[in-house]
Amino acid sequence: MNCKELQLSPELTQALGEGDVFSRVMALGGEVFRDVPGRKTVRVQLAGQPYFIKQHFGVGWGEIFKNLLAFKVPIVSANTEKQAIEKLGEIGIATTPLAGFGSRGCSPASRQSFLITHDLGDILSLETLADQWMQSPPEPRFKRRLLMEVATLAARLHDSGLNHRDFYICHICLDLPRLRHGDIHLYLIDLHRVGIRETIRPQDRMKDIAALYFSAMNAGLVTRDYLRFLRRYRGKPIRQVMREERDFWQQVQARAIKLYIKLHKVEPGLHQIGGMIG
Repeated sequence: MNCKELQLSPELTQALGEGDVFSRVMALGGEVFRDVPGRKTVRVQLAGQPYFIKQHFGVGWGEIFKNLLAFKVPIVSANTEKQAIEKLGEIGIATTPLAGFGSRGCSPASRQSFLITHDLGDILSLETLADQWMQSPPEPRFKRRLLMEVATLAARLHDSGLNHRDFYICHICLDLPRLRHGDIHLYLIDLHRVGIRETIRPQDRMKDIAALYFSAMNAGLVTRDYLRFLRRYRGKPIRQVMREERDFWQQVQARAIKLYIKLHKVEPGLHQIGGMIG
C-alpha cells in the first residue's frame, strides 16, 4: 500500500531541491493567514514567486469520530482541496492554480499533507466589495453584471454535483486587473470542504445558497436583484421557479435568516431579505 504521494511543478521541484522535500514544505513558515488545530495556511516566497501553502498535520481520531457521529464526512488531508481544484478546472470555474501536493501516512487520523497554490495576486473578495457598497452604492449596470456572474458560477458549481460547504461571498473574489479593463472575472476559493458527487443533494444545494444569501444581506440588494439571481441560477422564469420550487426556496430563506440572527443577534430587515420568496 502506497501511503506517500508527492507532486510538484517543475518550478517548485527546482526551488525545493532534493532530499526530504515533504518535511521541508511542512516546516516552511511565512505570513500566517490561518492557524487552527491541525491546519495552517501561510504565504511564502519560493524562487521569487508568492505561493500559499496549506499544511495539514493530522486531525486525530477524536475529530474523525465527532464528524462521523454528526453524519459529516471528516476532512483528513489536503487531498479534498486538490480534487476540488482539479474538478473546478474541468467545469470552467476559476480558482487558485495548483502548484504542489504531498501526503504521507496510512492512518487517516495522523496523515500529514500539504497543498501549494499560486497567489492570485490583486483580488478583492465580494464581502469587502459589499462593505464598500454600504458607503458608496455601485453603478446599477455593474451590480447587475456581477450578480449574473455570481449566479452563473453558483449554477455551474451545483449543476456539476459540487457543493462548497462555505459558500459565503467572502470566498468569491474579483480579479482587479481584469476588472479595470471591464472584465468581471471571479475566483472561487477556500475549497478544503468541497463535496463532489455525480449529482448534488437538495439539502447540500439549499445550505450553499442559504449561506450565499445570508452573506449578501448587507450588500444593499433589492427584490429585483434577488429575482434576477434566481432566474439566472435556475435557468427558468421566476413564476415557474416559484411554482415548482417554493418549498425549497422557503427553506433557503429560513436558514439564511437563522444564520443572520446567529451572527448579528438581530433579525434582518425586510430590505435585507429582499422579498426573495415573495
